[in-house]
Amino acid sequence: MAEILLVEDEESVNRGIEFTLIKEGYQVQTAGTIREAEERLKSISPQMVICDVNLPDGSGLDLIREIRKSSLVHIICLTALDTEIDQVMGYEAGADDYITKPFSLSVLVLKVNAFFKRMQKDTSMLIESGGMLFNLSEMTANKDGVEISFTKNEWKMLKMFLEHPRQILSKNQILERLFDAEGEFVDENTVAVNIRRLREKIETDSSHPRYIRNVRGLGYLWDCDCRKGQAEML
Repeated sequence: MAEILLVEDEESVNRGIEFTLIKEGYQVQTAGTIREAEERLKSISPQMVICDVNLPDGSGLDLIREIRKSSLVHIICLTALDTEIDQVMGYEAGADDYITKPFSLSVLVLKVNAFFKRMQKDTSMLIESGGMLFNLSEMTANKDGVEISFTKNEWKMLKMFLEHPRQILSKNQILERLFDAEGEFVDENTVAVNIRRLREKIETDSSHPRYIRNVRGLGYLWDCDCRKGQAEML
C-alpha cells in the first residue's frame, strides 16, 4: 500500500485530506509541524509528501529542501500564496507539484492518483534485492529510505550483478561489460577498485560484504535473490 506523509497545521484541512486519501486506499501519516514531520520521517519512507508552506515552526520550503537532500520522494507543495515567485520558490526548493489554497480535494486526489498510476507502470524498472530497491531508469538505489546514486561504471557493474543474481561473474566478464573494450589493455585491478567503491556505497560493513561476495579464484557473486516489478512495494 502506498504511504503518504501529510504536513499541514490547519486541523480541518489536515483531517479532510487524510480522510479523503485513506478512502482512496492510501496509508496516510500526518504532521502539523516541521519537527513532527522530521520525527515521522525517522520511522517511515513515504512515496509521497504533501507539505504546506506556512507551518507554525518555520517554512515548509525548508523542510522540502531537507527532504530533497536525501530522497527523490514525490513532493506536492500546498500554499495560500498564488504568485509566480512563490511557485518558483517551491519548485526550486525541490517540490514536484504545486496546489494553491483553497483547492478542491478532488483535484488533489487526481494528482495523487495520477502519480501512483505512473509509478505502477514503471514497476518493470524496479528491482528489489536484499532489502534495497533499485530503480533502473534513474540509476539509483533506495536503502532504509536513503537514496544512493552511482557513477556510470558503478551502475554498469551493479546492473550486471542484478541481472545475474547468485551467479559467479569472472573478472573478464565484468571488464567486458564495463568497458566494451576489444584488444584494449585494461588493468584487472580496475575491477577490484570498482567493487570496493560499490561496496562502500551499498554495504553496511564493506569489510564484511553481504551483497557482493568474493569467490576465490573465480570472481564475484551477488549473494541475494532479485525480484522485478514489485508493485506491492509502492
